Amino acid sequence: MSTAGQVIRCKAAVAWESGKPLSIEEVEVAPPQKDEVRIKILFTSLCHTDVYFWDAKGQNPLFPRILGHEAGGIVESVGEGVTDLKLGDHVLPIFTGECKECPHCLSEESNMCDLLRINTDRVGMINDGKSRFSINGKPIYHFLGTSTFSEYTVVHVGQVAKINPHAPLDKVCVLSCGMSTGFGATVNVAKPKKGQSVAIFGLGAVGLAAAEGARVSGASRIIGIDLNPSRFEQANKFGVTDFVNPKDYNKPVQEVIVEMTGGGVDRSVECTGSIQAMISAFECVHDGWGVAVLVGVPNKDDAFKTHPVNLLNEKTLKGTFFGNYKPRSDIPAVVEKYMNKELELDKFITHTVPFSEINKAFELMLAGEGLRCVIRMDT
Repeated sequence: MSTAGQVIRCKAAVAWESGKPLSIEEVEVAPPQKDEVRIKILFTSLCHTDVYFWDAKGQNPLFPRILGHEAGGIVESVGEGVTDLKLGDHVLPIFTGECKECPHCLSEESNMCDLLRINTDRVGMINDGKSRFSINGKPIYHFLGTSTFSEYTVVHVGQVAKINPHAPLDKVCVLSCGMSTGFGATVNVAKPKKGQSVAIFGLGAVGLAAAEGARVSGASRIIGIDLNPSRFEQANKFGVTDFVNPKDYNKPVQEVIVEMTGGGVDRSVECTGSIQAMISAFECVHDGWGVAVLVGVPNKDDAFKTHPVNLLNEKTLKGTFFGNYKPRSDIPAVVEKYMNKELELDKFITHTVPFSEINKAFELMLAGEGLRCVIRMDT
């Protein structure tokens, strides 16, 4: 029986206030409007960004809200004007978008769509500013335009990547945020050549995805830098060859790396958001050709300084957003890399829980356990 055009009642995990466990509620999900798609979510995973906005210490507390942005699902219905998606398509909803019409989307160099780039304060849909979720007529806010902690969600068509229907959604769902961010930072932005050395700052899920990018690129040496030595053993599986804990030295870690490598690494990728790590990542690359790429999100008042002579000595500092991938145009091909066994994803997924136990995923992340916890919606 078709549900197109009708309100769907389903379960969603609602964050009612900051730092309080999510509560599974029955919500009403309105039909998709112009340029929108309603998706049945099958698998979603927890990313640090969800925890950050749930905790709401560093920004606007916007509640009640349905969080979630790493997910895979199937199109249930489409709104007016949607031509490239249809009922039954397998998709990844993505926290940033691609309208395909703005200067950024028309540029080969950018993925920062003017219309749909990430907006953490937007709580409704772009079309009319309203929420598609409600409980007893009261609106529940959206998050990042995705809100995947719900059995059904409504997303702007520009934030939906249509993927190979044979791809296992319980694995490729992690490509809709963290894994693509780290992997793309290395392969699309740092671009190490075969045989080069790469330093990765921060060995969480994004950092290890960056290491996976270095492994796939044929890097000869991958140096992992982290303050937590318990992460080193796991990082071995991701091709990390050397480990450096800055706490073990009484000099700046960039000096340690320059000495280890006889002049500096060829590429570095910073995945922590710490300004100290950013400086180290830039200053540890080799003069003449070294490239440092910043991925981690800093605190809003942060600034860092480095001597301009580093730039004059032909070191390059770059930044990236979502691995420089355009969501609709590029992510389907990353899924194909997984299907062709060129990219490993299974090792990133360390835990799985049913939707009814979604708070367990938060507990695991807060305890620093594992990398990605996938949440199965079919409870």
